[in-house]
Amino acid sequence: MKVQPLGDRILVEVLEAKEKTKGGIVLPDTAKEKPQEAKVVAVGKGRIKEDGKVVPLEVKAGDKILFGKYSGTEITIDENEYMILKEEDVLAIVK
Repeated sequence: MKVQPLGDRILVEVLEAKEKTKGGIVLPDTAKEKPQEAKVVAVGKGRIKEDGKVVPLEVKAGDKILFGKYSGTEITIDENEYMILKEEDVLAIVK
């Protein structure tokens, strides 16, 4: 199934949380923080301004992004976990 986000929304695949700390301590599932890094799968056409013009999104499919901790809506498509975010929830593009 293909999904095309609407407007200024972005479909992302959340990357897994790290299993070890920098010091090498293995973290159990209950101690892991919610991941804040994702790969963009699909983007909407853009934000519509009051005058009717469409402003294209800065992110594109394939970008790696950082997003706010409690943002977005989690969905499941064909047994895969995804998240839909608004562009304003994206904090940065990882280069």
